[in-house]
Amino acid sequence: MKTITTLLICVFFTGSLAFSQMSDKELKKELKDKALKEARKEAKNLKKQGWMTMPGELPMEKMVENAWMKKVAEDENGNAKYITADGNGVAQTKTVAEAQALEFAKLQLAGTIETKIASIVNGNIANEQLSTEDASSVTQIVQSSKNIIAQELGYVNPAFKLYRMVGDKNVEVQIRIFYDTKQSLTIAKRAIRSDLKERLKKTDEEVDKLLAGGL
Repeated sequence: MKTITTLLICVFFTGSLAFSQMSDKELKKELKDKALKEARKEAKNLKKQGWMTMPGELPMEKMVENAWMKKVAEDENGNAKYITADGNGVAQTKTVAEAQALEFAKLQLAGTIETKIASIVNGNIANEQLSTEDASSVTQIVQSSKNIIAQELGYVNPAFKLYRMVGDKNVEVQIRIFYDTKQSLTIAKRAIRSDLKERLKKTDEEVDKLLAGGL
């Protein structure tokens, strides 16, 4: 009887695991299908608004589809694999408009990363029992780090670039960029680490504790 009960328990848990895995696969497939559907819809709307792809680029539907697949991509822990940002620029040439769009997108990206770092650091401040003055300094350093983070990110290759004519002389460029979440947090922590150490007069180990965590 004991053996039968054990076997039934094993069968139950094996069945539950299989069902769970099947459900997870179905869920991912549904998410992928929905992303592809939204990508087709977005590409259609973009064309209606007069947007065109750059010469030599993939068709718009494929570019938008690739971007949507990155948008819903997850890492091994089920967290968003990429952080995304958009940027637009208007100028008399595509090159200048693209540079503006990329700069705006990078600042938006850096702002999102800064928010994530602030969340991590704020959660660690209480654990490290910092004084009110030190806690305030940490907050100020993180809040002023957006431009530094944007610089540290370097060049980010856009997932897609689109353009359309605006008026008689100007061209508008729209880009979308993605950055690996884990890598972006590592870069951001490195960007503010020296400031934290200098302003707080902390050891490497103490600064590491303030920046610990994330994904």
